[in-house]
Amino acid sequence: MSLALRQSRMTGNAYATGKLHKSVPWLLLIGSWVALVLVFALLNAGGAVKDFNVVAALFLGTVLFDVLIVVVSRIVEGGRKAVDRLITSLVVTAFVIAVLPLVSLLWTVVSDGVARFDAQYFSYSMRGVISEGGGAVHALIGTLEITLFAALISVPIGLLTSIYLVEYGKGALAKGITFFVDVMTGIPSIVAGLFAYSLFALFLGPGARFGLVGSVALSVLMIPIVVRSTEEVLKIVPMELREAAYALGVPKYLTILKVVLPTALAGITTGVMLSIARVIGETAPLLVTAGFTASMNYDLFKNPMMTLPVFAYTQYSQQGANPVPFVDRAWTAALLLIIIVMVLNLLARFITRLFAPKLSR
Repeated sequence: MSLALRQSRMTGNAYATGKLHKSVPWLLLIGSWVALVLVFALLNAGGAVKDFNVVAALFLGTVLFDVLIVVVSRIVEGGRKAVDRLITSLVVTAFVIAVLPLVSLLWTVVSDGVARFDAQYFSYSMRGVISEGGGAVHALIGTLEITLFAALISVPIGLLTSIYLVEYGKGALAKGITFFVDVMTGIPSIVAGLFAYSLFALFLGPGARFGLVGSVALSVLMIPIVVRSTEEVLKIVPMELREAAYALGVPKYLTILKVVLPTALAGITTGVMLSIARVIGETAPLLVTAGFTASMNYDLFKNPMMTLPVFAYTQYSQQGANPVPFVDRAWTAALLLIIIVMVLNLLARFITRLFAPKLSR
């Protein structure tokens, strides 16, 4: 071994050993982003680009990183390692492409919705408000009540259905239930709203619009999600746990309650949160079933009830002579929906950690 090679290995020279330092890809990625952001800023300052687009700059910077990392790796590490670097960089690019729209959406909602994120928005309704002012407390309360009542309907039905399919279901009946659950998964939301409205119209006559009808419409959309997610979670509970309980003489129903369900609690909670997140932003079925109002209504069983999706839709579609207050209220309603979904997910994680079985090592 030559003296120069020994010295290069002792000093840790990455170029001499034919291997890039682990920080080089990150430096190239960050450098590519910074370079493209500066290019877009200069073009914007010079008038070549009308609006400075950070998302486009980050995307093009990631493409530039793909090229640079392959070239640098081929020079330093050789062709075989360069191909490996290329595949890794393409995975990073795919991740960036998937995340950038989400980041752009969140940035737009937060920047536009914070304008009316004040005390008045959370303490006043739109009763008597013509243009500026007002709030969405009536829509916030309506969203929480309708969604929670829909969850009270959907979770027991979906959970019991999935338990039947996994633990008891066999033959044509189980296959039929699975088929219809799959069909319900693809039902358009407006169809669920029309179904709930028609159901209550048969008993109460036309014009039956109140919170309970909206909860029933949302439960039609929630039930198949709860069933499918819970069914998959129950299937991955180890059969050894059930057999151990049966060997101790524990009845099947008690095995399900004390062994299977606690083990699958994390997945069940996640499925419930997914179903709530799926329906909490629905507008079409709630327009048909719950209607809309400018006043506060706490009662699910009579009179129309406003919800945040319908509030955002009506504020945006029924703008007055000065559209700014209406658009601001609509953006803040969208921001509130995102915050509610985030809080529900955090609550689900807390419940999962609190009630999940503790496994000793």
